[in-house]
Amino acid sequence: MEKASSTEQVKVLMVDDDRKLCKLVKNYLESMGYFVDTVHDGDSGLTRAMNEAFDVMILDVMMPGKDGFEVLKELRKESDLPVLMLTARGDELDRIVGLEIGADDYLPKTFSTRELLARLRAVTRRSFITNRERQSSDCSKPLTIGSIEIFQESRTVKLNRDVISLTPVEYNLLVCLTKSAGRVLSRDQLLDRVFDRDYEVFDRSIDVHISALRKKIGDDPRNPDYIQTVRSAGYMIKDPQTRY
Repeated sequence: MEKASSTEQVKVLMVDDDRKLCKLVKNYLESMGYFVDTVHDGDSGLTRAMNEAFDVMILDVMMPGKDGFEVLKELRKESDLPVLMLTARGDELDRIVGLEIGADDYLPKTFSTRELLARLRAVTRRSFITNRERQSSDCSKPLTIGSIEIFQESRTVKLNRDVISLTPVEYNLLVCLTKSAGRVLSRDQLLDRVFDRDYEVFDRSIDVHISALRKKIGDDPRNPDYIQTVRSAGYMIKDPQTRY
């Protein structure tokens, strides 16, 4: 199995009170070329994530003291660090809550190391693509749709000239839909383009992320100005005046 590039070593912060699991994951990922640091409580994890340079966080939901949901809520106030959440039970409710408050992906704790690596690669790949976009002159002009401006170099989104905060997944969804304005994209197409993953996914992931994105751009799902649900087909951006 391909290892992480030594010239672009991925730095992982794992926040989980299960020390045995942390050691297992650390040993495995480091054997694949990753750098892994582990902490075992929510407060320490949040402090490290806010003050040090990591590429991705693996965050457990169930921890004593500050749980994973609380950590993620605080983190999202200041950072768009990609977050892969671990859920002990794998309940749909845990997944939905995590996605709604800004997780990029989830993984039940019955995971295999191979699946962990695949999802970790998918999450970090989006981050590295973002860094390349910031260096590309092709992204110098903003995408505009109605009152929304998308500045790809800085991954900044403005609504009526005010900056709004989007998670990496929400941002990628908005860009994907905007670039395909007037065309319906199915959930599978959005999963392929936004998540770039080839394994079983949570059926409602896209719906949850779309719902969160709508709230942030002030879109009423019953009478949307931007993101339209096309029954049994998918989603589309309505505005035909999109400019590139």
